[in-house]
Amino acid sequence: MKKLIFVLTLLLGTVTFAQNKNAKATIEVDGVCNMCKERIEKAAIKAKGVKIANWDVNTHELQLIFDERKTSLKAIQQSIAQAGHDTKEIRATDEAYLSLHTCCLYRDDAVREDHKDNKQ
Repeated sequence: MKKLIFVLTLLLGTVTFAQNKNAKATIEVDGVCNMCKERIEKAAIKAKGVKIANWDVNTHELQLIFDERKTSLKAIQQSIAQAGHDTKEIRATDEAYLSLHTCCLYRDDAVREDHKDNKQ
């Protein structure tokens, strides 16, 4: 019985220490402008445990620093999708997407084309 308790304690300790409190990740998030940038970053930060979120308008990459003990990439992506922006893994609902400002409707080819020359 003592051996079992020791092994379980060792396993739990290993799992706890395996999680990084300053994990770094980059995910692709759809958007077209600085209004999108503000919304995406705010949605990411809203996920508990996210310390830094920086989305690039040109590359569509969201760079994150977050605490893996408090959140996961899936939870962060879900928060972003709820704000109306698609990631590679989670698509925003039509309701959330259509609540975006008309200049932010990134699924529309005309909107994307309109923002092409205005990269910020």
